[in-house]
Amino acid sequence: MARACSVLFLLASSLAVSARSWYQPRGHPVHELFNRQNVGGGVADIGSAAWTAQYPADLATASVPAAWKAAYTNAVNAGLIPNIPVTTLGTDGLAKYPEGFDALSPTVCASAQECRINGSIPQIWDATPGYAGISFDDGPVDLPTASDLYAFLKENHQPSTHFLIGSNILANPDSFKQLVQDPQQELACHTWTHPVMTTQTDDQVLLELGWTLKIIHDSTGGRVPRLWRPPTGDSDMRVCAIAYHVFGLTTVIWNYDSNDWQIGAPDATGTYTDESVTASLTGWLNGPKTPGLLMLEHELNNHTVGCFKDTYSLHKANNWISTTVSDAIAAPSWYQNSLNNTAPVAALDVAAPAPSTVPSPHTLAVTTSTTPPASAPSAATTKGSSKNASNGVSDVGPLAMISSTALLGALLCSVAFW
Repeated sequence: MARACSVLFLLASSLAVSARSWYQPRGHPVHELFNRQNVGGGVADIGSAAWTAQYPADLATASVPAAWKAAYTNAVNAGLIPNIPVTTLGTDGLAKYPEGFDALSPTVCASAQECRINGSIPQIWDATPGYAGISFDDGPVDLPTASDLYAFLKENHQPSTHFLIGSNILANPDSFKQLVQDPQQELACHTWTHPVMTTQTDDQVLLELGWTLKIIHDSTGGRVPRLWRPPTGDSDMRVCAIAYHVFGLTTVIWNYDSNDWQIGAPDATGTYTDESVTASLTGWLNGPKTPGLLMLEHELNNHTVGCFKDTYSLHKANNWISTTVSDAIAAPSWYQNSLNNTAPVAALDVAAPAPSTVPSPHTLAVTTSTTPPASAPSAATTKGSSKNASNGVSDVGPLAMISSTALLGALLCSVAFW
């Protein structure tokens, strides 16, 4: 019997070693025994001093972490990062390339001048026909403004995507905390300080993207965003290559610019009002379904949020399938290592190679919350996709088998030696 006991425990141990992945609720004691970094354990509370201390107060004095630099160096050595010089800003506010570099050439392809990359690197401008990818740039902002938008989205069970500025997350933790509590809100990257990205050196691009991904990753149970949007829509082959080959990011631009950010702005390039922006949004929502809509909107202030709210009813009235950007472009998942905000998370560090597939929610067996949030069907569900948001559940998979085997072994041992 003692030999049988040993065999059973060895079997359990071998299963533990060979298991590809496992998931348990955050508070489960197994996290102390099998501590896997970046799957939600041991992370400081959002807004706490420990949380704040993890991120750079001034990006200008920050250094690029070794892992990100190594991933970048590997991409350069593989010939994946084109040697395109940084731009300088002209008096008109537009990025200018040195003589000999054509912004509209396929080798440079500046998105600020509406050059679309030919497919060598993922870049998105349009949604799927019939879809409207709802998104908001530049958050999170002050709590009163943020709460107004976030409460509206939650009350209407409306999925959307938030292209977040890393330094704004750090400065507005209460707003960010409210945002992450709504499982229907996709989180994406909008850089750390909102610079014109083609003016940034390669190292600066690494810092802008990497730290924004890191603060989202650390605050969401280890999820790594799949999407990023360049501030002012400014990117080129170099910037997009770093985003994709180092961080696994798909670049998202837009096909309609509401110019809502210019309402009352001292640096506005035209005369924009609540009425003019609302009229533009109304025209697009009443317009053709092809291509699908990726409208540039912001969560900056009461004006920008008000324009969205005032035209929101037109989404339903015109039978748009209005959802997150990822669902509107038929992306395989919201995050590189998780289907959405409630599905299991595969352990993944920022700038590490992403898994070829994300964990499936279909074998879920254990709830991670006693009060799982309600979730409206996503656009991907409407299309028959496997991306069904499973509210507050987690895949125990091989670990459940290991636990059962170990318990059986313990029982047999106790019988043998009783």
